[in-house]
Amino acid sequence: MSESGGKKWYVLRTVGGKEKKVKEYIENQVAAMSWSNYVSQVLIPAEKVYQIKNGKKVSRERTFYPGYIMIEAELQGEMIHMMRNVTGVSGFLEEERLINGVRKKVPVPLRPAEVNRMLGKMDELAASEEELEISFCVGEPVKVIDGPFNSFSGIVEKVNHEQKKVEVMVKIFGRQTPLELNFMQVEKI
Repeated sequence: MSESGGKKWYVLRTVGGKEKKVKEYIENQVAAMSWSNYVSQVLIPAEKVYQIKNGKKVSRERTFYPGYIMIEAELQGEMIHMMRNVTGVSGFLEEERLINGVRKKVPVPLRPAEVNRMLGKMDELAASEEELEISFCVGEPVKVIDGPFNSFSGIVEKVNHEQKKVEVMVKIFGRQTPLELNFMQVEKI
């Protein structure tokens, strides 16, 4: 329970890979119990990453802290018990405290610096450009997967990370020919 009152950020441990489902359960419980005045946000810190699969750009969300959900709430009375018992939740990040002469485990709120770092990281990622989970090295063999030279293979000669382009040396009609291609047009062999 919050000694000073007001909403604070807490961490709930969940079953890994079930964060979205647990978030949905919590939001449904908060709505059913009319606790929206006490619970501001239920958050799964994640970022969008882009990969190339089968020659197509595919985006997916990558969770920063698998198995954890952040919740901004003013924890009161039975709310702590209810959240501990949501399907998929294994409990809060807690510490033992002496309360009225009895040792009890209580949820520990995140420090403001931790919250700012977590929220700042998410805001920064939301504002940043799409990041590709691809890096090429000079001398690396690649295959062209898009454009007029589709299915040609070659060796990376230059890499320009700022423009997300590579220069690939391919053999066309028996002659080595340099091609400038963007990262999306080639894949590693």
